[in-house]
Parts: sequence; C-alpha cells; structure tokens
Amino acid sequence: MARIVHKKMGCNLNMLGGDDAKRINLYNNVATCEPWEEWGEASLTLLGRFDRGPSLSGNFLKHRPGSTVRRWLPITLLVVCVFLVFPALAGSQYPELRNRFDPDLQNGLEHTLERLGLAGAVRRRDLSVALVDVTDLERPRVATVNGDHMIYAASLPKIAILLGAFVEIERGDMVLDDATRTALTDMIRVSSNSAATAMLRRVGKPRLAEILQSNRYRLYDPAFNGGLWVGKDYGKTPAWRRDPLHNLSHGATAFQAARFYYLLETNQLVSAQLSREMKEMLSKPAIRHKFVKGLEARPDARIYRKSGSWKRWHSDSALVERAGHKYIVVALARNSKAGQWMSELIGSMDDLIVRTQITFGDSALP
Repeated sequence: MARIVHKKMGCNLNMLGGDDAKRINLYNNVATCEPWEEWGEASLTLLGRFDRGPSLSGNFLKHRPGSTVRRWLPITLLVVCVFLVFPALAGSQYPELRNRFDPDLQNGLEHTLERLGLAGAVRRRDLSVALVDVTDLERPRVATVNGDHMIYAASLPKIAILLGAFVEIERGDMVLDDATRTALTDMIRVSSNSAATAMLRRVGKPRLAEILQSNRYRLYDPAFNGGLWVGKDYGKTPAWRRDPLHNLSHGATAFQAARFYYLLETNQLVSAQLSREMKEMLSKPAIRHKFVKGLEARPDARIYRKSGSWKRWHSDSALVERAGHKYIVVALARNSKAGQWMSELIGSMDDLIVRTQITFGDSALP
C-alpha cells in the first residue's frame, strides 16, 4: 500500500522499487510513498524547489539511468501524489523568468546594441541590459546582456525600499496613511533621499535584507550573483551592511530589477490592490531624463519607472505600456555618457517590442 505523510508547504518523496531508492528534497518537510512490488525496479527522481510562489524551477521528471521502468503507472501515481500534497501547483499561472529566454528577442537586443555602438561597453561589462516582453504575462519573452552582473545602481534600489514598505503594510505592521503615501511617492518620483532614508528606517535595514533574500522574493540571490540590495541610508551615514558578494551599498542586477517589475505586474509582490498603489507611485516620473526623455517622441507611452545617477554610474528601469504592448527594460551602466546611452536605447527597445518582431541571424555579441 502507498502511504503519504506531509506537512504544510514542502516535502521529500521516496519512490522505492526493489532495492532502488531515491530521496528528493522539495522543501523541508516529509512525504513518502512506500514501495509497491508491481513497480519492479522503477525509480523516479523529482527535482525542484517550491518557494511559496507560483513557480516551480528545476527538472520536473527525470528517469534514473540504468533502471527498468514500467513508465505510466509510477509517473501517474507520482503526479497524483504531488498534486495531493501541493494542490496550488495545479493552478500555477506565471513562469519563472529564467525559463523564458527568447532567442529572437536576444538576437534583436544584441544587434541593436551593436548598431548603437554599445557592444564594446557590453564586452567590458560597463553596460547591462534586460528586456522583457510582458504583453502576454503568462508567456513573457526575456533577453539580457550581462543580466546577472551586479553594479552600484545609485537610487534605482529605492524600489526595494518600496517593496519593503508594502510588505509591512500588507502584514499590518505599517499603515498607508497620507504621510506614508507622500513619502513613498516622493522617494520614487523625485528620488528624495530624505524620504528614502526615512522609509528605510521604518521598514528596518535587517528586515529589508530579510525580505529581499526570502524564498518568496529572491530578489537578492547569491546563486545568481546577487540582485537588489540596500545596505545604507541615502545620505552621509556609514553603511549598515554592504552586499555580501560585491561590497556594494546600493546595488542591482539588470535581471533582478526586471523581475521586480514582472512580479509587481503579476501581483506576486503584494495583493492586487497594493500592487496598484505601488504602480501609481512609479508613474508620472518628475525627473525627465534617460528612458523618459527617450520616449518623449512617443507620447502614448505610459511609463512606470525608477532611475539612479551618481558620478559616472547611471541606471534606469521601467515598465512601459504602449500601443497594446507591455514591456520591461532595465539598463545599468558605468560611464559618464550612459545617461545619453539610455535615452537612445529605450527607443530601440520600444521598436523591438512594438513595431515589428524581427528575426535576426547569429548573435552579434560574443
């Protein structure tokens, strides 16, 4: 007889046949299926991690080399076991962006950077770009160059403080009153350092670091070279804690900044109602440079955005809606001319998504 034991969110599965046994850790808790003679020497391996969200990463079903398997019965029973233990998986709607890289969009991005004269900056890692077509939220298309390269991002990581505040608001540990709404809006639209510091202190630096590294969000993930990090007030105070991998006080990777916008747009950061509040704060940017300047010739574009600048470090990030299309673009750069790069880049990114879907040949960038 089969026996299933499970606790809450996670499990281990033992699928045993004959002397074969394979143990798989999905989270922290236990579910086992006792051996059943008719399975013969069957042994199946289920690999992956369930992180409370709607995505399951990893290889789903993998046959153990060398075993003889009566395929359909054990596979069917395994799938039933998984969905009995994790019924939420059956309704999983949005994919993990790392599984959605699109070769045509990738080639389009690389050819565009070559045409704009930015291929050298990409090769030197002075420029990182992420472009995500989210016109169909259930089928996003991803392209990046240096997507997991983490650099100093100035004020762009204020979006992490925004997330931290709304997580605490959703938990009931903060109140979204008029004063809080004004401070958060000023932090994003006019990039107020005093407002950012005040909100960071209300959330708490250790608490924000916990949120960013949590299984729920993984917006700072050492497995992928870091991501969004805020380890210092936006002022002349010493750093509380620089990021563990690169010693940055305010850092980002293009990919993780793009994930922030995707999770926001799919209501995976907080509730749908609070997500709308966050988007409102990201709208109507008061600083009209970089991406905003580059889209001025396309007045029908609606942009939700946060940028950053300090000395030669420049960054911009946005969710853009135009002409029935929707896309995310992030650019991080280390060059005194990078603000102009970004104004030129956004128009070409808009063309890639909105105007025509062009299939390119071989990749332009090594």
